[in-house]
Amino acid sequence: MKVLLDTSVLVAALVESHPNHVQALPWVQRAKRTEIEGMIAAHSLAELYAVLTSLPVRPRILPETAWRLIQENLFSDFEIITLSKADYRAVLQTLAKNQISGGATYDALITRAAEKAQVDRLLTLNADDFRRVWPRIAPKVFIP
Repeated sequence: MKVLLDTSVLVAALVESHPNHVQALPWVQRAKRTEIEGMIAAHSLAELYAVLTSLPVRPRILPETAWRLIQENLFSDFEIITLSKADYRAVLQTLAKNQISGGATYDALITRAAEKAQVDRLLTLNADDFRRVWPRIAPKVFIP
């Protein structure tokens, strides 16, 4: 089964104090054990680093710690899905046509990566947002 984990799930999986850690971590572990084909949108890697290094947790997650968490847990066990110029054009055009603006843009990029990778599931803690920005992938959007 091909499963793309969005940024919210990755943050929850990597931060032990996150309220959804217990639900998210098993999905990263399943990818590491190759029980599922784990996938991540390339955009999520940068977003994950930004979130980890700015979370209001104690102790603070330092940049080198964030890098280590990403490197050790994701790079070798997940396929990174990149978007092309045509993908970005299609996403932005669709958002404009549907009058969608703001931060939903990033959810749309992740859903486009999921669609491109032909995933069976897109895991997110923000299911309604993903279903709204890219309705045709809605049946594949799940909360861990």
